[in-house]
Amino acid sequence: MQTPTRPFDDLVARMRYDAASRSVVAAYLLWFFLGYGGVHRMYLGRWVSGLLMLALFGVSMLLTLILIGYVGLGVIVIWWLIDALLIPGMTERHNSRLIDRISR
Repeated sequence: MQTPTRPFDDLVARMRYDAASRSVVAAYLLWFFLGYGGVHRMYLGRWVSGLLMLALFGVSMLLTLILIGYVGLGVIVIWWLIDALLIPGMTERHNSRLIDRISR
């Protein structure tokens, strides 16, 4: 038998969700202005790929002095463009995982 939830518990859960949920608009703004460094991925909880993107960007910028860095920058641009299509799904998955964590 399930115990009825109290309104206060629902309010606290909703406040926790609102405080930690992610916005698609904010993710797109980060993607547009700081996306080459993977900041939008870190915002959506994908720290490993965000840091990998940041490292690839940094190394590629250093290697542009000997012209090989442009290959890495090309990879970053393609990754950045693909992420434009993936941001809504990444945001939804982040918020769904948050709901699962709060509802336990």
